Amino acid sequence: MAYAAFRSIGAYIPPKIMTNFDFEKIIDTTDEWITKRTGIKERRIAENDINPSDMGAEASKQAIQRAGIAKEDIDLVICATVTPDYLCMPSTACLIASKLGLPPVQAFDVSAACTGFVYATSVAKAFIESGMKKNVLVVGAEKYTSILDYSDRATCFIFGDGAGAAIISATDDKEEAIIDVNCSSDGNYDDLIKTPGGGSKHPCSQEVLDAKMACIKMKGNETFKLAVKTLTSDVEIMMEKHGIKNEDIKHFIPHQANYRIISAVGKALGLNDEQTVVTVDKYGNTSAASIPMAMNYAYEQGKIKSGDMVLFDAFGGGLTWGSALFPFSPKS
Repeated sequence: MAYAAFRSIGAYIPPKIMTNFDFEKIIDTTDEWITKRTGIKERRIAENDINPSDMGAEASKQAIQRAGIAKEDIDLVICATVTPDYLCMPSTACLIASKLGLPPVQAFDVSAACTGFVYATSVAKAFIESGMKKNVLVVGAEKYTSILDYSDRATCFIFGDGAGAAIISATDDKEEAIIDVNCSSDGNYDDLIKTPGGGSKHPCSQEVLDAKMACIKMKGNETFKLAVKTLTSDVEIMMEKHGIKNEDIKHFIPHQANYRIISAVGKALGLNDEQTVVTVDKYGNTSAASIPMAMNYAYEQGKIKSGDMVLFDAFGGGLTWGSALFPFSPKS
């Protein structure tokens, strides 16, 4: 039987930094207020001519190199994004494949907001375990600054740009395998996080543009309460299913939305600060890119080693949520 192994991680971090003090100049806020509510101190901003596919390709190069495979060995590219280069087509995954110089390969996008990278990981696992693919490039790439209303005091300071990527490959060694990925959704809560305009329901028009309906809208308080409850229960079910105890988790890598959510979920799961990877203070919320960017940060800090048990946990617009449990299994 073929199993799926999480082989490598990579990221692209835009060099431009926007601090809370920069926001003090454009909206009615303070560094103290933003920090207290979210834990965010700064976020990265992509330049105008840098698109999600560009960032995704750079992160992918790093992941491919670290996996020790040739780019020609990749037989599937999945990109998780809700800020694609183009609204409808082509997919950002196709553009990433082109920019990497891959031979013709299956490529498509996954739209699951902040849970996107976990959703894409589940798809990669399924393709590999079915025997259809052997080396899958999974990317989370977002340019959230392209859908922000900088007059919206409730959302504009939360988000940033960036990309992360991983190689998930076939293995016959069950000890290397991804243990489980669980994803779900509930469209009854679609109104909590959404971009109301720009799609077929409210096509692009002057009215849509004037009302900034193509920008993200979020009901923060309602989302916070639901996120903590859902993220906690989802992981508890998975850990109980596989007989995993909280002390077995070496690295808890949650979606980097808000430090208060991360702290509340970690506490509910009995996970301590040493187990929890936090980058929301550095990068803000980068949606589908946040988990791979956070994992890459911990990896480059020398904290994630071969065989370490990793737990992903994410929650996003849709509403969607998902978790993944696996040993980090680099080839070398």
